[in-house]
Amino acid sequence: MDFMKIITKQLIEIIEWTDDSRDTLSYRWPDEDKEIKNGAQLIVRESQQVQFVSEGQFADLFNPGRYLLTTQNIPVLSTLRGWKYGFNSPFKCDVYYINTRLFTGNKWGTSNPIMMRDKDFGVIRLRAFGTYDFRITNAALFLKEVAGTDQNFRIDEFADTMRSRIVSIFSEALAKAQVPALDVAQRYSELGDALLQLINPAVSEKYGLEITSFLLENVSVPPEVEQAIDKRSSMGAIGNLNDYVKYQMGQAMANGGEGAAAATIPATMAMGFGMAQEMMKGMQGGGAAAGTPAAAVADPFSPAAAQAAQTPAAPAAAGLQVLTPAQAAQVLGVAEADVLAEIQAGNLKARQIGSQWRIAQAALDEFLRG
Repeated sequence: MDFMKIITKQLIEIIEWTDDSRDTLSYRWPDEDKEIKNGAQLIVRESQQVQFVSEGQFADLFNPGRYLLTTQNIPVLSTLRGWKYGFNSPFKCDVYYINTRLFTGNKWGTSNPIMMRDKDFGVIRLRAFGTYDFRITNAALFLKEVAGTDQNFRIDEFADTMRSRIVSIFSEALAKAQVPALDVAQRYSELGDALLQLINPAVSEKYGLEITSFLLENVSVPPEVEQAIDKRSSMGAIGNLNDYVKYQMGQAMANGGEGAAAATIPATMAMGFGMAQEMMKGMQGGGAAAGTPAAAVADPFSPAAAQAAQTPAAPAAAGLQVLTPAQAAQVLGVAEADVLAEIQAGNLKARQIGSQWRIAQAALDEFLRG
């Protein structure tokens, strides 16, 4: 009688598994070297699948439900073991529970910057990160390629592999899309949907997984590119150069001191150019306005001069204000090399005379307006 009790204890009658870890992908049910009883119960809960493996070969797959393990319920295993006419004896088999629920909020990101060509900045480096959701769709392929014979396979054991795979596909897709870096932020959702169609076939065929959603949360450029973008935005915010110079000069004069004197240098130069332009207009107009007495011109404080100032002058021929790269750099408050770089890039229109560059004021205004 004691011998029969010992034999009974060595047989498995109920196979079930409840998961409270929330991060387990697959679990090998511990049989403790026991055999499964003929007619034993197998319980598979929702969001679970059970894969039987007999002597290293994949056998039957069970979906959610309650099963009695008989020849009719395990046809593949019966074929592998040669049970043509049923079985009455216990048997050994590895039982793997697969968690088929949706695993959400998994993070991905580029460990190293992605090199790509951009129409605005040339060759730049981008970093990106986001999240994705996935589930297991092919239990046998997942066990074969990913989990293996691991007793308790968790997400953190697979995270690095998934991250590398996703980043590789993301880098290739972003390069092919040729989306400007400045426009990526406006197309996060569009890029995520497009990348999902590229990533899913790869991970499904390789690992037996399905990625249900792929989110792109941020794409960033190196700090030096960010500074260049900020500088470009600042120049665009200046708007009209003449108004800005007047404002800067007024602020400097209000502050006073040596710093004010230094700050007014670009403004003073701009005013000097303006005065020179006015003088050229006067010369082209032939001196004083018609009908103005010579004495009024000689004495600017005479009543005649005051009356002449109120009388609209005849329009003079427009003069062309021309700057050198050094003068343009002083007006803009940047290095001369920066001005030459913008000229070479074609962003700032200029004309080369001999070995020297000359820039029209109109071209400089157009450049600042963007």
